[in-house]
Amino acid sequence: MLLYALGLVAVWFIYRYWKETKRVSNKEDKYVYITGCDSGFGNLLARKLDKLGFHVIAACYTEKGEDELRKITSERLTTTRLDVSNSESVSKAAAVIKTLVGEKGVWAVVNNAGVPLPAGPNDWLTIEDYKSMLAVNLIGVIDVTLSVLPLIKKAKGRVVNVASVFGRISPFGGPYCVSKYGVEAFNDSLRLTMAPFGVKVACIEPGFFKTNLTNAGMLKNGLKKQWDRLPQDVKDDYGPTFLDIGLEQLDAKLQILADGDLMKVVGCMEHAVSAVHPRTRYSVGWDAKLIWLPLSYMPTCITDTLFLKTSPKPQISVL
Repeated sequence: MLLYALGLVAVWFIYRYWKETKRVSNKEDKYVYITGCDSGFGNLLARKLDKLGFHVIAACYTEKGEDELRKITSERLTTTRLDVSNSESVSKAAAVIKTLVGEKGVWAVVNNAGVPLPAGPNDWLTIEDYKSMLAVNLIGVIDVTLSVLPLIKKAKGRVVNVASVFGRISPFGGPYCVSKYGVEAFNDSLRLTMAPFGVKVACIEPGFFKTNLTNAGMLKNGLKKQWDRLPQDVKDDYGPTFLDIGLEQLDAKLQILADGDLMKVVGCMEHAVSAVHPRTRYSVGWDAKLIWLPLSYMPTCITDTLFLKTSPKPQISVL
């Protein structure tokens, strides 16, 4: 019986592999809109899809990002300036795209733009800290998607949202996990509501990768700024060594967990865009598969105990 079950599992994996190798045709007729193309995953994806023959609309936050990307890509690639946290900017970009694609519509939008800061324990932050990150990481994703959704429905295309494995579990405070949980919820609801229109919706869930978002110096400076602005009574609660221990642990975690092979994520993005049968979720990175996702399925009492034991404790901790 066990061998029979293992045989069925093997057949299923072979079938899935074969199914997922199929790619869409007529790439030269398909337009792909990508946000956050100045660097990192978005930049690499724009270059990869351009080489595959897609018409790429690469949205960059800076003029420098646009100029550098145009120098290394073909004439098929078009750049546009975009601040995903600004609805006027989103609307202007959508108007340009509508004129560019005409009746073909948009084959895919890849919501890649995101920011990692501000970060820190919840009581170090203000509501404005939450608003600034949610404006980019969550509201920006929704705004960009809705701005081109009629064009995607016209093409019976797909939406690819870059969330994070930390949209499944929250091992640290601050708005980052909140924003990514929100992206996961938006992704799930959009997938269901768009299915009748032939639109596919996929979610990319990376673990730690070596990008600007996980730059150790930037993250440590961000935490130091949060600490420096705290009222003295809050600093007294945490104690003089809390920040130093936290920074040391951050360095150690990034050195152990951060993967330098960004193409693992880009490959999943490309598959979500170009596969005839894309997956609904792509969990990328060894830490995502072996640490964070398994932990997300465990009872809360276990994960809470683990995270509390491996985190620096405030000076007045009762634990």
